[in-house]
Amino acid sequence: MKKGTTTAPFNDKDSQNKRILAYLLSGKSLTPLEGLHLFNCFSLAQRVFDLRSKGVPIHTEMVCLQSKKRVARYFIESIS
Repeated sequence: MKKGTTTAPFNDKDSQNKRILAYLLSGKSLTPLEGLHLFNCFSLAQRVFDLRSKGVPIHTEMVCLQSKKRVARYFIESIS
């Protein structure tokens, strides 16, 4: 490893994609801030794009936070 570089565990996009997919498949939803806290993912929209391009049916809902800011909430509808 070169001097000054670090590798954080679970930081590569494939690992993030797998963990985000498992999280969404468990019936939970995810906002960008939650993605940052739970998966160290600075670009949840990009990970969602990656998963959608592989055929994963992720839905987006715009939600308003207490701070009046609107953010995307990603989820997979349950098949019941």
